[in-house]
Amino acid sequence: MRALHPKNDGRPKNDGRPMNDGRDAADRPRRRRREARRRTFDTSVPSPCISVCQVDDATGLCIGCYRAIDEIRDWPILGADEKTEILQRIVRRKAADRPA
Repeated sequence: MRALHPKNDGRPKNDGRPMNDGRDAADRPRRRRREARRRTFDTSVPSPCISVCQVDDATGLCIGCYRAIDEIRDWPILGADEKTEILQRIVRRKAADRPA
């Protein structure tokens, strides 16, 4: 059953949707907070960051952790498999960077 708009003589609201007295707008921030709490981040793989955060212009990699900007940005939202893959790339990058 649809709620009726109180100021239009009992006819349904113009758009035909039920009236909610503005509760949807008030509930939106609460719903967002609830959803944010439900999101979980995979912390099983530690970050390779060593707090030496400078990007080498020549390689585009951080000189501290050997990650690209996109890898640094995405780290918190990546799954364990993706993080492990990045760690393997870092090992290869470090090996390639060392003089023989």
